[in-house]
Amino acid sequence: MKYNDIANLIFPDVNISTDEIFARYPKRQLKDGQMVTRFAPSPTGLVHIGNFFQAFISYNIAKNTDGVLFLRIEDTDRKREKVEAKKVLYDVLENFDMKFDEYQTLDGKDIGNYGPYVQSQRVEIYKAFAKKLVSEGKAFPCFCKKTEGKEDVLKQRETKFVQDDEKEYDPCRDLTFDEIKKHIDNGESFAVRLKTKNRGDERIKFNDLIKGELEAKANAKDFVILKSDGTPPYPFAHAIDDTLMGTTIVVRGEEYIASTPAHIELFEALGFKQIQYCHNPLIYKLNELGNRRKISKRYDPESNMMYFCENGYPKEAVFEYLLNMINSGFEIWRKNNPDKAWKEFKFKPSQITTVAPIFDLVKLNDISKNVISLISGEELFKNWLEWANIYDPALAQVLERDEEKFVRVCQMDRDGKPKPRKDIYNYFMMKEKFHYFFATPTEFNIDKEDRENANEFLNEYKKNFVMPASNEEWFNSVKALAGEMGYATDNKLYKANPEQFKGNVAKACEFIRQAITGEKDSPTLFTIMEILGEEEVKARLDVKF
Repeated sequence: MKYNDIANLIFPDVNISTDEIFARYPKRQLKDGQMVTRFAPSPTGLVHIGNFFQAFISYNIAKNTDGVLFLRIEDTDRKREKVEAKKVLYDVLENFDMKFDEYQTLDGKDIGNYGPYVQSQRVEIYKAFAKKLVSEGKAFPCFCKKTEGKEDVLKQRETKFVQDDEKEYDPCRDLTFDEIKKHIDNGESFAVRLKTKNRGDERIKFNDLIKGELEAKANAKDFVILKSDGTPPYPFAHAIDDTLMGTTIVVRGEEYIASTPAHIELFEALGFKQIQYCHNPLIYKLNELGNRRKISKRYDPESNMMYFCENGYPKEAVFEYLLNMINSGFEIWRKNNPDKAWKEFKFKPSQITTVAPIFDLVKLNDISKNVISLISGEELFKNWLEWANIYDPALAQVLERDEEKFVRVCQMDRDGKPKPRKDIYNYFMMKEKFHYFFATPTEFNIDKEDRENANEFLNEYKKNFVMPASNEEWFNSVKALAGEMGYATDNKLYKANPEQFKGNVAKACEFIRQAITGEKDSPTLFTIMEILGEEEVKARLDVKF
């Protein structure tokens, strides 16, 4: 068989050699221990939390080894590609301050020496390596209809390529030069398939950096390496790109373990050194019955990383939660190092959990509450405003117009407090949380049986109201009036004989809080009154429940 003639026949316009391509991509000069990792998403819609999970693992591997992290856009699946998805991806990466050493900017400029960093701009490279494999008799053109994807297995090849044994060989693998030329002359399109060297009974062993040594059935299928439109599927593209770009570790989901034998055979056919794989566990959720299922973009809004952007979760909180899912030791480390930045926590790929983590929004909210509680009032206001400028411009205008007021709002029960309040877990909730600073309450969360006493107490309280100078002075004035009106000023007496009193001082304070905020619970009421000012407080006390 004249394999070189076949290669020239089906690739007449491919004139660059693989040696020339390798010359474009010099070997990286790495120090001992340095790792090169990448995030290689497909721009097909939302940024899934599972993909971001991989990106975050790659980020940490690179940073923990003083290595290299690059971004490669895998956009060769033209049927699934969405034009706006690339911008969504870049917006998410920017929101989470995910910095790459090498990448292509949104306007098409390559930053780094191993580009292009977008696969659709590397088609010439893939064709050159496909041509080389054909010229060596390791690959062949396939003219079968519906030759790609699931249709390939489920419909067109009902016999699974079975000939005289269990091989899944493609019927086009033994076409002669003349037969191939006839197909070409007829204008028929073709894919290119790798000609497997296996018979179907072999087994291979390979190492995974998380799971250790694994064993599986070797590939025995002539799988597609170049689709009929000239673009490569994932296995072929990643083998070439990661080799040329000097990747040392490929982080990907454990669903790829099953196809790893095929990828290993492909590396061998190309003559490439096998790259290390790090197959991370997939993220699951519990359904209503407590059963596990993979987190889904169809059912779970938090599967979309934009969910955390739009709702204003601090990136530090999301990172800390991801670290909790990656390595169970992070939670203990955090308790022992409450003041350290999460970046100081180091882990190796072998320390990544092998158990599929369960995504728990309640736990994320608890982590986020703690992260936000440690932020100063001024920084909280800044973060809130930055978020509002993107996701709620009308709110941003209000915050900017009355910045001094809302800085004080953000500082309530926070700056200088040994135990700051932990009731905020994202910036979206803050407008509703502090709704009484934006408008006078019109709805009140007061028990029906308390309304008569509340109206009576407020009528007396507002008569001589003057804004007190301190919280202590304010409380003492409320306590004195409450005592005069039949409320217990001693909690021990109240607990012993509650029926003798209308309530206690706390109940009297609750009536005032309800009038001013519409809530039973709030930050320090005196601070709220200070921020609102005497005239506004007087106006709000003039209410009837």
